[in-house]
Amino acid sequence: MDNFLILERLDRLERLLTAHKEVLTFEETCDYTGISRSYLYKLTASGNIPHSKPNGKLIFFEKAKLNTWLLQNSRKSISEIETEALNYTFKNKRR
Repeated sequence: MDNFLILERLDRLERLLTAHKEVLTFEETCDYTGISRSYLYKLTASGNIPHSKPNGKLIFFEKAKLNTWLLQNSRKSISEIETEALNYTFKNKRR
C-alpha cells in the first residue's frame, strides 16, 4: 500500500510540473492530451497538430496552441442555441 501512495504522489507532482510548462515534449503531450503515442505520431506526420521540430528530430508542442487545437470544432449546448435563437428573434422582429 505504501508503494501505491508513493506512486500516486509522484504522478501528482509530475502533473504539477507539466502544468507550469509552456512547451511540452512528445511524452508530456501524450499525458497532457490523453492522446496515444501512435495517434500523436500520425497527427504530427500528417501536419494536423501544431508542433515544432527545431533540430529535425525531437518534437515539441506549445501548450497554448495545443489548447486551441483541442478546443476546435466545439459544439454549443442546447441552452446556448436556444438563447441565440431567442436573441435573434427579438433583434429581427418584423413590424
